[in-house]
Amino acid sequence: MIQATETRSQTPQSQTEVSFHYHVAMSQPQSHLLDITLEVRNWTAGHLDLTFPVWTPGSYLVREYAKQIQEFTAKTDSGTPLTWQKQSKNQWRIQTKNQPHLSISYRLFANDLTVRTNHFDETHAYFNGAATFFYSPGLEHHPIEVTIHPPHPDWQIATTLPAVENQANCFHAADFDTLVDNPFEVGIQERRSFEVLGKLHEFVVWGQGNLNLDRLVEDTKRIIELEANLFDGLPYDRYLFLLHLSAGGFGGLEHKTCCSLNYPRLAFQNRDRYRRFMQLVAHEFFHLWNVKRIRPKALERFDYEAENYTPSLWFCEGATSYYDMLIPLWSGIYGGKAFLKIFSKDVTRFYNTPGRLIQPLSESSWDAWIKLYRRDANSDNSQISYYLKGEMVALMLDLTIRRNSQNARSLTDVLRHLWDEFGKPEIGYTPQQLQAAFETAAGQDLSEFFQRYIHGTEELPLSEYLEPFGLRIKTDEAKQPPFLGVRVSDDRGITLVDFVEAGSPAAEIGLEPGDELLAINRLRVTATDFGDRLQDFNAGDEIELSFFHQDELKMMRLTLSEPRPANYTVVTVDNPTPEQAQNFQAWLGVEITNL
Repeated sequence: MIQATETRSQTPQSQTEVSFHYHVAMSQPQSHLLDITLEVRNWTAGHLDLTFPVWTPGSYLVREYAKQIQEFTAKTDSGTPLTWQKQSKNQWRIQTKNQPHLSISYRLFANDLTVRTNHFDETHAYFNGAATFFYSPGLEHHPIEVTIHPPHPDWQIATTLPAVENQANCFHAADFDTLVDNPFEVGIQERRSFEVLGKLHEFVVWGQGNLNLDRLVEDTKRIIELEANLFDGLPYDRYLFLLHLSAGGFGGLEHKTCCSLNYPRLAFQNRDRYRRFMQLVAHEFFHLWNVKRIRPKALERFDYEAENYTPSLWFCEGATSYYDMLIPLWSGIYGGKAFLKIFSKDVTRFYNTPGRLIQPLSESSWDAWIKLYRRDANSDNSQISYYLKGEMVALMLDLTIRRNSQNARSLTDVLRHLWDEFGKPEIGYTPQQLQAAFETAAGQDLSEFFQRYIHGTEELPLSEYLEPFGLRIKTDEAKQPPFLGVRVSDDRGITLVDFVEAGSPAAEIGLEPGDELLAINRLRVTATDFGDRLQDFNAGDEIELSFFHQDELKMMRLTLSEPRPANYTVVTVDNPTPEQAQNFQAWLGVEITNL
C-alpha cells in the first residue's frame, strides 16, 4: 500500500466519512469497453487526486495500465462538470469546488486476455483491480465498494470479495490493497464447488475446451491437502480458482484467497500438458503462502506507481517452481518417472541458456522489471530467469539441508520458519534474514554458497548435489552436429535466424537475429533440414554460409566448433548404494528401484 507523501497529501476535514463506490457497467461487449464510474461522497478538500497503478503485484513489470483509459470526465452529484488536469501519465487532479459529492467516469479498453490484464467480450468480463481502478493517495486504507452491472441476467459474478447486504451485485473491499488482490470474473461460467479440510473451494471456468472438471477437482484436492500439511493448515475460509480456457495462452497470477489461471483450451487430454497444468495449479496455490504472505521486505507494502525492487524473487518464484515439480509427485498425480522427465526438461533449458554464466541470480531478481518480461534477441546471451535458476538453486539448498541433517530437515523447514516468523504476521523479510533461515536449517554458514551461486555466476554443480541422492545427469547419446551457435525458424518459407550465441562461430562472422539464411556451401538450406545439413560436417570443418543481412547478400566462411549437448536427462545412477536409495526415497517419496 502506498504511503502518502507531503506533496500528494489531500487530507479532508473528516477522513472517516469519505466513501468510494465504483460501478462497472458492461453495456457494449463488442466494443471491449468497460464503463466505470467512481462515486465519492463527503469530500471536503479543494481538489481530489486520483492515481492509476502502473503494475500489479505478482507480475513485475510496469505495464502502464492508464494507457487503456479514455473519455475521462468529472462532475458534481447534480451533473455540473468539474475541471480536471492530468498531473503525469497516471495521475489526475480534479478541482472539486468544495462540492461534497463527486462522480468520476471513464471508459477502459479491455481486450488483453492474460491473468494480469483485462478482457471483455460477448461472453465475459475479467478484470484485475490494479488494471481497472484508481486510488486516492493518502486514502488507500479507506474501504471501497464495487457494484457490477452485467449486460445479461444469466451472467454470473465470481470474486472472493464479500457481498454487501441488501445491495445487488455489490462487493466490499477493506482497502485498495484488498481490491487489487481480488479480481472479478463476470460472465458465462461453469462452476464446481468442493470442500477440503473444512474450507470451501470453487473452480470457475470460462471458455470451451476438453477439460475433465471432475478429474481436475479431485487432483486439485490432493494438491490442497498436501500443501496445507506443509504449512499446518489453510489461512483462509474460502478459495477461488478462476480458470480461462483460451486459444493458446499460458499463465497464472496468485492472490491471497484466489488465483487466476490461463491455459490452452484443448491441452487437457494430453498427458504431459495436463501434468504441466497441475504444476501451474500447484505453483499458484503455493504462492498463497510464499509471496502473498511470506514476502520480501520490499514487497511488504506495495508502491503501485513504480518498480518495487528486491533481490529475492529467486526465492519467491524459484523455490515455488521447485515445489511445483514436487507437489504433484508427492500427491500422486504423477510418478517418479514423470518427475524426472519434467526435471530433465528444466535442466536442459537451464544449460542451454548462455546467460546463466553472465547474470547473477540476485541481479536477475532485481532486474525483473526491465528484463524478464522484455525479452529480445540477445536475452539468452545476457540473462537467466530467476524462475529457472531459482528452481535449481532451491534444489541445491534443499539437498544440502537434507544431507547435513540425514533427511531430518529440508527446505520445507525453512518455509515453515519463514511462515511462523514473517508470514503469519505479514512482516517482510530481508535478504539477510532469508539467508539466516537457510543457515539455521542447514546447520552451516552458507555465505560462500550464496556468494557463488546467487550473487555470482559460477556454473551450478548440479551433478555433485544430485549424486548422493542417487541421480546423475547424462547428455545425448546420439551424435550431435558440430556447433554453429544459431537457432533458426521458418517464416512462410523463409529461414530466419532467431538467436545467435555470443562468441559462437556464427557470431564471429556477423550473423545476427533477423538475418535470412540461404545456403550452406552454396546449397539451399531450410529451417527443416538445417540440423541434418550440419550433421554432414565435423568440428574443425570450414563451411560457407550465404545469408541476407539487412537486404545485403553476404557469403562468409567459418570454422565449426565441437558439438554441444542438445538435451540433458536426469537419470538414476547405476547400482545405487543403500545410502543413495535411502536419500532418494526420503526426498521424493518413491523407491529408486522402481525407476
